[in-house]
Amino acid sequence: MAIAAVVVLPIGLLFLLSGIVVNLIQVELFVNQETFEMLGKEHALLICNHRSDIDWLVGWVLAQRSGCLGSSLALIKRSVLFLPVIGWSMWFSGYIFLKRSWAKDENTLKTGLEGLHDFPMPFWLALFVEGTRFTKEKLEAAQEYAASAGLPIPRNVLIPRTKGFVAAVTHLRPFVPVIYNITVAIPKDEPQPTLLRIFRARPSRVHVHIQRHLMRELPETGSGIAQWCKDMFVAKDALLERHLDTDTFGDDICRDIGRPRKSLLVVLFWSLLLTLAIVEFFRCFPFSKMELVLCLVFLAVVIAIMQILITSTQSERSTPPPPRPAVEQSDQLTEGLLQSKATV
Repeated sequence: MAIAAVVVLPIGLLFLLSGIVVNLIQVELFVNQETFEMLGKEHALLICNHRSDIDWLVGWVLAQRSGCLGSSLALIKRSVLFLPVIGWSMWFSGYIFLKRSWAKDENTLKTGLEGLHDFPMPFWLALFVEGTRFTKEKLEAAQEYAASAGLPIPRNVLIPRTKGFVAAVTHLRPFVPVIYNITVAIPKDEPQPTLLRIFRARPSRVHVHIQRHLMRELPETGSGIAQWCKDMFVAKDALLERHLDTDTFGDDICRDIGRPRKSLLVVLFWSLLLTLAIVEFFRCFPFSKMELVLCLVFLAVVIAIMQILITSTQSERSTPPPPRPAVEQSDQLTEGLLQSKATV
């Protein structure tokens, strides 16, 4: 019994805590009426700039408010799988974990995308095409490469890696009708949001802009799809530049979608139930001092591991994807951005 308590109780507490912290994120959504009404009612491929450590959590909040949290998926780096509770829940939900090596990921990606064909409800599949989180150092590398290659020099985004996006569009086009082009920005008066800040019960506010594009309007060729993605990120860079000046995205209405109060009530209910179960458990199976010490030590170890893993995944500590091998001269115009120094 002591062993069961040592293993199960910390995991249960961390799971409930992860539910509570979602309610500390306030998302202000900028979107036109037509797109707002369609959120959660159709299959969609999402492309988003990777601005902060909690972009995925912002996505969860949007999905929850749109009624499709249970069918929200993402292409995500494999190391996240080892985050206690959070990574495990992603694995159970069917997220596609990649090693960021095309030779190793091509079959995994193809199988994962084809498996969505018969998905029983509207799903969102998120893809961070920059391949890594935004940092000052990575931006400088991207600017250096863009200048040497005669490309538009980015100021607020990295240069997208389009190979995964091309594969996703190619496989999803027959049954996914739309792409949501999502832009995440931090308001001027807000500190950079991090997971550790959230776990310390400090709320964060983010601005999110969504544009809806019909999948059938994208080019048919791989090079055309790649160029479409690059063009979207040039426009996204300009949109973020406007946000820096005005703290808004322009004419689209700001919709404060609030906090998921229903999920908070559910979490509080289960917290109360777990507390009562713990009290009853200790009453029926009193622990010796040694067993109690073991429980406390194990809980401290789990918390310490969470702290280390979360800290190691912060933006400034993130590792960029491996560099791509050189392409043939004839393909350089199409695939050149895949070799961006932003990912070196």
